Amino acid sequence: MKMHNFSSGPSILPPEVLQKASEAVLNFNNSGLSLIEISHRDTSFVEIMNSARSLALELLNLQGKGYSALLLQGGASLEFVRVANNLMKVDGKAGYLNTGNWANNAKNDAAYFGEVIEVASSKDKNYSYIPKNILVPNDLDYLHITSNNTIYGTQFKEFPETDIPLVCDMSSDIFSRNLDFSKFDLIYACAQKNAGTSGVNLIVVKDELLDKTNRSIPNIMNYKKHIERESMYNTPSVFSVYVSYLTMKWLKDLGGITAAERRNNAKANLMYSEIDRNSLFYGTAAIEDRSTMNATFFLKDENQTKAFDELCSSEGIYGVKGHRVFGGYRASMYNALPITSVQKFVEVMQYFETRYM
Repeated sequence: MKMHNFSSGPSILPPEVLQKASEAVLNFNNSGLSLIEISHRDTSFVEIMNSARSLALELLNLQGKGYSALLLQGGASLEFVRVANNLMKVDGKAGYLNTGNWANNAKNDAAYFGEVIEVASSKDKNYSYIPKNILVPNDLDYLHITSNNTIYGTQFKEFPETDIPLVCDMSSDIFSRNLDFSKFDLIYACAQKNAGTSGVNLIVVKDELLDKTNRSIPNIMNYKKHIERESMYNTPSVFSVYVSYLTMKWLKDLGGITAAERRNNAKANLMYSEIDRNSLFYGTAAIEDRSTMNATFFLKDENQTKAFDELCSSEGIYGVKGHRVFGGYRASMYNALPITSVQKFVEVMQYFETRYM
């Protein structure tokens, strides 16, 4: 039975990526060696690392614009700390927009390094919307935004205009839509949504942003040190970097972010149309702020949960349970998810309605 993978992460990967990655584990580039046992200093892997970093800048249209790309270990939660460590001055101040659990976690971790203010929040309505008309103080070291909120299904469609350095956690929607990425001074993303598999982070940082803090930064936390060593300060996650390289190459061959955005909009429109139409379900995010990556919804009658779960399982629908802190359902529609999987899920929802309406 074909499985339709709506997991929020680690998420679905393109079949071509899975095939090439699996081959490399057994025999990398016909070397007679596995990718996961070669030295990270081997010239073939160094070439992959450099190509991956270059591809990231190319896809974001930031090549030659004063940015560096890094592929580092740690997960986005480490970047909560690393961002503040690199950008917040001693006795400085940072601003955070609190639009969900991950945004709130980033804010709390930054507080270890100095004063943090909550510039705007949607917590008052359980993170069901994106704050509008945000006034940004002009005395901040940086402003931090989480562009897409996986748990609650909301997404920034427009970003605040400010002269303050703009930092964005794009873990769950990087490479999914066209933006003027030069508006951001630092972008970071864990790879396991749209940029590969777990075990590596993509960080894209404007070079001139660094060296402005007046605090000491341990080498392993220092973005500048990692740039100097070309993401090789310590042994990188070789397999994860390779999967990220393959995923970005797949995206480029697909037609880049423009092609991904077109596919993603079609999937999201189909999914939300069914949520709105179906008499047994209701959506939770404000319509104007709905995420193209994560559609969140609930059954109107929770007594039907077991029956719907069993139907989904029997039809090969995987990973649609909502986050443990929120509940309900969540259809994660990242770049690699084909529209045929959304069509199948919609058919399942329609069939369920005929049985229980």
